[in-house]
Amino acid sequence: MIKIGELSRATATKVTTIRFYEQIGLLAAPVRTASGRRTYGLSDVDRLNFVRNGRRLGFTIEEIRSLLALADQPERDCAEAADIAARHLVSVEDRLRQLSALREELAAMSASGCCARSMAECRVIQAIARPAS
Repeated sequence: MIKIGELSRATATKVTTIRFYEQIGLLAAPVRTASGRRTYGLSDVDRLNFVRNGRRLGFTIEEIRSLLALADQPERDCAEAADIAARHLVSVEDRLRQLSALREELAAMSASGCCARSMAECRVIQAIARPAS
C-alpha cells in the first residue's frame, strides 16, 4: 500500500487531481489508515494511469468513465469501446480542421506586415476586431 504522495509521484499526477478523481468517482474511495490517511494499491496506480492516458488522448471525463466501466467487464465485447474511440476520433478530426483554419487566419494576419505607428492603425488589431464571416 502506498500513500497519496507516492501515488502522485508514481503517476505524475497532482494530489489535488487525485482527490478530484476520487470525488467524481473515477477512482474508488481509498482505504484509510487508523489516522485517516489515504492508502492505495497497485490497482489504483493502474486505474489512475488509465485515467491520465485517457485525458492525454483528449477523452472527456464521461468518456473515460464509460471506458473504465467497460474495462471493469473483461468478458464484454469491445465494440462499445471502439465506438467511443471512433466518435472521439471524429471530434479530434473536426478540431484539427478548426485549428488548421485558425492557423491560416493567423498566418494571413501576421503576413499582412503591420508596420503602423499607432494601435489605431494596427492591421492585427483591425483584423481581430472585424466581424467573423
